Amino acid sequence: MADTTDVQQQRSLEKDPADWVTGDEPATGAQESYVHTLARQAGEEVPDDLTKAEASEKIDELREELGK
Repeated sequence: MADTTDVQQQRSLEKDPADWVTGDEPATGAQESYVHTLARQAGEEVPDDLTKAEASEKIDELREELGK
């Protein structure tokens, strides 16, 4: 079981999606599927043409909103 320090260290190692080299490429199929699933659960709509970075950020936003 990870403690709070481990989780904080992991987050500090994660690269900001805005800094991704491939962040401006189209979202992956998995990202598109997941972001649309979360959006449905949250009662929101998301565009189909998200980039990898935008999809990642929206997934994080929706997960937080939904408490996941």
